[in-house]
Amino acid sequence: MTQDARALPFMKMHGLGNDFVVIDSRQREAALTPARIAAIADRHRGVGFDQLAVITQNANQPHLTFYNSDGSTSAACGNATRCIARHLMDQTGETRLSLTTDRGTLEAVDAGNGLTSVNMGPPQLDWAEIPLAEEMDTLELPIEGGPTATGMGNPHCTFFVDDAEAIPLEQFGPRYEHHPLYPQRTNVQVASLLGENHLRMRVWERGVGVTLASGSSSCATAVAAARRGLTGRSVRIDLDGGTLQVDWREDGVWMTGGTAHVFDGQFTADWLDANP
Repeated sequence: MTQDARALPFMKMHGLGNDFVVIDSRQREAALTPARIAAIADRHRGVGFDQLAVITQNANQPHLTFYNSDGSTSAACGNATRCIARHLMDQTGETRLSLTTDRGTLEAVDAGNGLTSVNMGPPQLDWAEIPLAEEMDTLELPIEGGPTATGMGNPHCTFFVDDAEAIPLEQFGPRYEHHPLYPQRTNVQVASLLGENHLRMRVWERGVGVTLASGSSSCATAVAAARRGLTGRSVRIDLDGGTLQVDWREDGVWMTGGTAHVFDGQFTADWLDANP
């Protein structure tokens, strides 16, 4: 592929179908306006993504910044973090590394068999940290269905239902994404218990919509299920795009699963000029 000096290279990755455009800005700064982010997110005229991740350098560690497809930012994106960690470990030959995010410093390790684990940090369980609009018990919110609120660097609202497949997520998700109890909007999960420490979960991501998987949502759901006594602290979660293993340990919530680096490309100078 011929490299135009004005073109902007990118990588396309996904974790269980939760897909990302990744731009490495450590050598060359990427000019990303809200309009340009929205243009990249367009699956017909751009590339398309659930999240855009930008790699910069923070002292001796890579720093990750995440954008949703509507241009809003998110402090955390677990599957994108795993994908980028896998890419960086493949580059360097390391089996363990640290990445900084607006959520904090996250540790990633090669889990073997092509799997990558990331510690997403301790969950935020207090109403003010999530945040919610007013003080309340986060275990069961005063919302129909009694969902659980959890923060994983971004807010989550988890409904435990008899059959996650039966919920019309396209209508259900936006109703609660914009609930007044969540001043920063929220990710919405519906989950059902399939067996011991085994959950089925579907996801509506704020600023994105229905996604095939979500790492931070999986972590939040695992924490909520353990708090409610539905499971232990180590659970298998089946999503539309595949399966993640989530372990809520003393040092944080660890998430393990597969990743894929699909292709490399570049935004042409002409396209960038048309989408300033």
